[in-house]
Amino acid sequence: MDLFVCADCGAELSVPVERVALPPETHARGGHEPLPPLMEPGTYAVDPEPWRRPWRAWEELSAAETAAAGVYAPVYPVPLGPRNHLVLAPGDTRGTRLVPERCENHCLGIAAGAEPHLECVGCGRGVGFREDDCGLWQTVWYAPGAVVRRPLKVPAPAPPPPDRPSYDGFDGLARWQDLRLAAAAGAALARLLAASGGAPLTLPAGPVTALLGREPARLLPAGPPARRVGLAGPGLPGDGADITLVPADRRTGGPQSPRRTPVGPGPDGGRTPAVVPLPARLWARLALPVETSPMPPSGRPPAGVLRDDYPLPDHPGRLLGPDRHVLRRTLARLPEVREPWLRAVYDRL
Repeated sequence: MDLFVCADCGAELSVPVERVALPPETHARGGHEPLPPLMEPGTYAVDPEPWRRPWRAWEELSAAETAAAGVYAPVYPVPLGPRNHLVLAPGDTRGTRLVPERCENHCLGIAAGAEPHLECVGCGRGVGFREDDCGLWQTVWYAPGAVVRRPLKVPAPAPPPPDRPSYDGFDGLARWQDLRLAAAAGAALARLLAASGGAPLTLPAGPVTALLGREPARLLPAGPPARRVGLAGPGLPGDGADITLVPADRRTGGPQSPRRTPVGPGPDGGRTPAVVPLPARLWARLALPVETSPMPPSGRPPAGVLRDDYPLPDHPGRLLGPDRHVLRRTLARLPEVREPWLRAVYDRL
């Protein structure tokens, strides 16, 4: 666990928080509606990407400059600000005051401006930004250099188990839950396309194909040899699959089991990764048995036992799909997108 303090006066600016992986929905937008906090209570993450301002046009930068900014395919504009901003839930921050006149033009809430609009109460130093405008996750961003991390000799709590899927799968979730799952699916799909090496993919029937199958079928060539995609994780060995979808580690964002299976060469003769980590929330909805009642009994039923006293809907009201903005945004930040075949896929998106 860590505590954040002001770099100038040492005043405490947070409660004890645990570092976790940056959520894939961090840069997703939710339209004209308020969203809940991005981060779970008691956690924080570090965004390695450059902070927004200053901006530059893609054509004005060299390949070395865009790579230094962490982008490898055209994005407009390219952010060149400082890296490693800290993001926390607003309720986990302490000792700051808002300076409204420094906020960006906004609609129903607050948006970040050109200079920090959160000040340390102790000394008045600008330490970060608060955002909660419509379409934005509720966040506090502490600027790198303005705060100091103070490690605490307190163990982090055990991570929660993956949620069991709801009775109707992806349909019927709250709007903000849909946004989280769609963003996670978009980021996972970008990595799945990169892992394909340009070969067609064979996905397992059911939720995986329903959620992730459309874009590979449209963007990748048809016909053999295809690479088989499988689910792996607790209770699912994924044996024989060329590419496995595994639950991501909550703290690092990487695969919980960093096992890699040899994969054949792609069109450029290179080798592609065989493991695609999925956030636990998404992996659970693809891999775990579906609870068939919206009101399960207290506790958990025995392994393999499902409720059968609540009928499934005949047809889903709507289908959840990968967030295309997150898909394209993630692809642009994968070094593999410099390969001609994947750059062509990116351009088609």
